[in-house]
Amino acid sequence: MIETNLLLNSYLIMAGSKTSGITYIQLFAGMALFGSATPLSGLVTKSFPVFIAGGSRVLLAFLVIWPFIDLKNISNYKGRDRWLLFGIALFGTLGFTAFMLYGMKLVSGVTGSVVMSTTPAVTAIASVVFFKDTITWKKLLALSLAIGGVVLLQIFRTDQNNADVQHPWLGMLLIFAAVCCEVSYTLMGKALTKNYPPEEVAGLSAMIAFILFIPLGIWQFPKFETGELKLENWLSLGAYGLITMGLGSVLWYKGISKVEGSVAASFMGVMPVSALALSYMLLHERFQWIHLAGFSLVFCGVLLMISVHKAMARQMEKGEGKHG
Repeated sequence: MIETNLLLNSYLIMAGSKTSGITYIQLFAGMALFGSATPLSGLVTKSFPVFIAGGSRVLLAFLVIWPFIDLKNISNYKGRDRWLLFGIALFGTLGFTAFMLYGMKLVSGVTGSVVMSTTPAVTAIASVVFFKDTITWKKLLALSLAIGGVVLLQIFRTDQNNADVQHPWLGMLLIFAAVCCEVSYTLMGKALTKNYPPEEVAGLSAMIAFILFIPLGIWQFPKFETGELKLENWLSLGAYGLITMGLGSVLWYKGISKVEGSVAASFMGVMPVSALALSYMLLHERFQWIHLAGFSLVFCGVLLMISVHKAMARQMEKGEGKHG
């Protein structure tokens, strides 16, 4: 999911002065499309081998982002930046996609959405560990709420008799591994987006990830029965790449370039809500009150992190104003 790739840092470094209703729609729609990736991955993984689906996803996303980047700029990445770009492609794109798809084979869409919603809290703690960022009570509480929500959802599971939900703990661990891959993308992207546009980093990393997917897809292709696929299966795969990763990224980056960072931060809460709601709509999962309880804990952590990011953005904007 390019979904939150670079989000935690890109909205802090991109700002503009002209804001319209269309800009807010772009930000809202971008976050909503990012959130749709979790339930859509649940649909895709039922019909396609993981590496073929993953390779198709990043290729389709790259085709959408391609008009907004200049491929010649890849020669500008030298030394450390080149390794960072490769790391983003390997871990943040290929690793994230593979772990996410394998994990969604084993858990429900609601569970996957809740685990994915822990990303902001995990990212904050990782920033403390690797970048020596300041640790605050809000960050610790956000992480505690995120962990509590996931554990609550699992302890009081109501799908024990659901044949489609197998090895839930393993599935949750795989999705958490996807979260860690996305966090690594964000942290590595934090260094790259100081000198390169975030949409360029996203597009080039998708292109590199597709190349990495090719041998894995070839390995799985002999067992891939395309004749059994229906139109809705192909539509799900198309939406998984073109809409969630491709169009979502374009809308988000277009919107973010026209607003202050503190405004953009407010829209982060749309993504987990979108993921949860679409899990019910696309996967036809039955609502359970324990779902709402677990998600509420995690979402409170997301709101805490939004307040942290908004405060960071305001500080940066004040600093730029003093030097302007």
